[in-house]
Amino acid sequence: MKKNLFFGLAISAALCIPALAALSAGDRAPEFSAPASLAGRQFHFSLRHALQKGPVVVYFYPSAYTGGCDLEAHTFSEDKDQFTAAGASIIGVSEDSIARLDQFSADPKYCAGRFPVASDPSGKIGAAYGVKSSPGRAGLKDVRGVAIDHGFFARTTFVVAKDGKVAAEFSSDADHLTPPEHVQKALEVVQQLAHK
Repeated sequence: MKKNLFFGLAISAALCIPALAALSAGDRAPEFSAPASLAGRQFHFSLRHALQKGPVVVYFYPSAYTGGCDLEAHTFSEDKDQFTAAGASIIGVSEDSIARLDQFSADPKYCAGRFPVASDPSGKIGAAYGVKSSPGRAGLKDVRGVAIDHGFFARTTFVVAKDGKVAAEFSSDADHLTPPEHVQKALEVVQQLAHK
């Protein structure tokens, strides 16, 4: 009887815990700074500093050197000039180590040195944005055959307007978008912001 009561209380408590919810349009985007890499060179990225220049696309992705993430990074790099023309910058955020991101950011098949990627190994930045994270699985390897030893963010993109508020948010889970569609939708939003 006590076991059933304890189990019932545990279930009730779990149901009372608020679910992690991603930020929505109009919400203030949490400011963050993080170690980042651009073309294999490390620096400290600051959202506050980036917003002084214009809107910022903050995109969370599961892991460097995995199929969808590689395609998304490559698509952002190919379309970078269009983002720049709209006055926007891009920052990718994952739970990858900065050492993995140094390689990924410089590789011509992926980021190609065109935009930075930031390391959030603790998942704190993702949590502040309400992005789901799942733990890594033992034995999982990337496309190079290297073990992946970190958690995975759900693919989620935010366009943060120059005033620091979220202009748009979309995710693969809720919106059923492919990695290139994240790039296309983000580009559409920053182009709309540029014409306001």
